Amino acid sequence: MRGPHNIIRLIRTGATLERTGAMGIILDALEVGPLLRIVVRTVVWPFQWLGYKGDPTMPPAPRALTALGPAYIKFGQVLSTRPDVVGDELAVQMRVLQDKLPPFSMEESRAEILRELGQPVETLFSSFSEPVAAASLAQVHKAHLADTGEAVAVKILRPGIERAFQRDIDAFYFAARTIELLSPSSRRLRPMDVITHFEGVVMGELDLRLESSAASEFAANTHDDAGFDVPKIKWHLSGRRVMTLDWVEGTNIGDNAALDAAGHDRRALAARVLQLFLNHALRDGFFHGDMHQGNLKVTANGDIVAYDFGIMGQIDEYTRRVYAEILFGFIRKDYARVAQVHFEAGYVPAHMDVDAFARALRAVGEPIFGMDASRISMARLLSYLFEVTQRFGMETRTELILLQRTMVVVEGVARSLDPNMNLWHDARPVVENYIKESIGPRALVKDLAATIRVLAKFGPLLPKLAEDALIRQNNPVAVQRPQRRRARLAWMTLGAVLTGAAILLIQAL
Repeated sequence: MRGPHNIIRLIRTGATLERTGAMGIILDALEVGPLLRIVVRTVVWPFQWLGYKGDPTMPPAPRALTALGPAYIKFGQVLSTRPDVVGDELAVQMRVLQDKLPPFSMEESRAEILRELGQPVETLFSSFSEPVAAASLAQVHKAHLADTGEAVAVKILRPGIERAFQRDIDAFYFAARTIELLSPSSRRLRPMDVITHFEGVVMGELDLRLESSAASEFAANTHDDAGFDVPKIKWHLSGRRVMTLDWVEGTNIGDNAALDAAGHDRRALAARVLQLFLNHALRDGFFHGDMHQGNLKVTANGDIVAYDFGIMGQIDEYTRRVYAEILFGFIRKDYARVAQVHFEAGYVPAHMDVDAFARALRAVGEPIFGMDASRISMARLLSYLFEVTQRFGMETRTELILLQRTMVVVEGVARSLDPNMNLWHDARPVVENYIKESIGPRALVKDLAATIRVLAKFGPLLPKLAEDALIRQNNPVAVQRPQRRRARLAWMTLGAVLTGAAILLIQAL
């Protein structure tokens, strides 16, 4: 990590925001207090000349983030789904960051295809359009296969994007390390771990072979989901920097006027977006981690189609159950149980007061119920949640970062379709169904069956274990230490499995 380089990069970030006029807009949107506002503007103002000018035809905030690079563009994409946090005007401006960025040239696209697939565009495709969408990391062309005439979408990574993104990640690491050094209280949030997690996600997004694999798995998991579809991958025309998949016609889910003109029920679409995400996260443990408007379309028959599978989230069965119990506790207003689940999962230190934590959670949850979403300030709610976590010593859970971030994005998409939607009302059927399937008696029987399968693997070892035990009893001196250790380990393992099976059987009964 190059310190001077990163200091300049961070100064240039503030200078770019100031030079493009985005600084004041962002400070206003985030409701920054007057004292901090004066400090920030005073520090940044003398360095305006270091800032990037950007594209003067774009609004100030998108102009600044686009000029700063792909990592900042990703940040702007999240803000575009949160009109309740940054305001309607700024949220609309940020949407151009999703799939309307300046494209790279057709010559570069053709060169990337030739380099990656080993054949020129004219051989592979009967037609190859100008870019139809350009995002922070890649752009998409519409084409027709030369052999079948089938319409496909061809996604190509931006030339040099890996180096550009690494530069931003480098600066983020420097900022995180500086924050940890200057603010010891921030260490519980583990800024370095957060950036490491973010880097891992982005690096995966920069290999389209991994994205193709994720899309294939996601399609298999969601094959039976009504009203949802995933384009099929053309594996023979995909590689590390190029991905080819089915072309699907549809209306961008962020274009409310077009959706209304096509006769789609936006309230139903809002509920379905939220419920689909919860189903994928809870039922499958594998979910789309970047479900903003630019990655979702609505077909003529009303199906929702997802694109861009570079960021996918995965959570294990235990974490899913904890997450579901927390959601279900909020839905039922059982704050004592929500607090207890946090303690059982180790999310809150054991020495904290569980009753006090439950009361703090009640203060978070109660304002939500009985209101429509348009009356809830997510900015204030998130601010209060941060105060609660700080007060009770909760640490950042890196495995839940993407889940939490995607939940924010999905809610923003749903609320853009139906500003009056009730998040908890629409989430309840999905969470209740998962609770029945994964935490009730049926789940205990399933866990017992899995334990028995593990136990069965030890069947062939039982005669040898018994023989070793008899030899040890009759002639302990003849048994070498390595043999004794292996036998002891085997018996301990068998005992643990048998005990677990017995406990599960008692619970099931």
